Amino acid sequence: MLDLAIAWRTRDFDLDVTIASTARHLALFGPSGSGKTSCLLAIAGLRRPDRGRIALDGRVLFDTAAGIDVPAAERGLGVVFQDGRLFPHLRVRDNLAYGRRARTGSDAIDVDTAVQLLGLADLLGRWPASLSGGEARRVAIGRALLARPRALLLDEPLVGLHREARAQVLAYLTRLNAELAIPTLLVSHQPEEVIALAQEVVLLDDGAARDLVTREQFARRMPPAHA
Repeated sequence: MLDLAIAWRTRDFDLDVTIASTARHLALFGPSGSGKTSCLLAIAGLRRPDRGRIALDGRVLFDTAAGIDVPAAERGLGVVFQDGRLFPHLRVRDNLAYGRRARTGSDAIDVDTAVQLLGLADLLGRWPASLSGGEARRVAIGRALLARPRALLLDEPLVGLHREARAQVLAYLTRLNAELAIPTLLVSHQPEEVIALAQEVVLLDDGAARDLVTREQFARRMPPAHA
């Protein structure tokens, strides 16, 4: 469950967003510059709002009135960025092992399970520089999962991938949602990703949450080619 009400102002952008959702799989959808990634970074503890409150599953992560600002490393959240951010000096197996060392709970999934779920067996001995965009994204997801986060935050996980790679990574993410009990927060401007991965969708525009809808309601609003 996400309970969020945050605001901040910069020179060229004002953000004032309120979200209350009990969905296990939630998406933030909107055009570029609508505030999607800013909200994700605030939840992750990587950007501090001017004021507000953020609670996840009843745990308060940020509250300016109460003087609470839990450090990012203590929030127990796994963040997957658009560029993957793998360690270039570590082979794939060691990137995955790093995630396991950083785990936040004793019930972390093991490396073999992550490798099987994400189809990484043939990549373990390779360097990040040799991976395709889709392969790197899958390794980054696996590393985040091995930390056994309380929730997985996905910032445009399919952006920049060609059609075949996007379809492949989307299929793996759909499988993870079905087989693991880890909540996800997806940031996306692609309707097909949202329909495949989210139960509820926050519609963001110009720094504000305009609506909260179910996946089915969202699909009905999309053009026929995406629904």
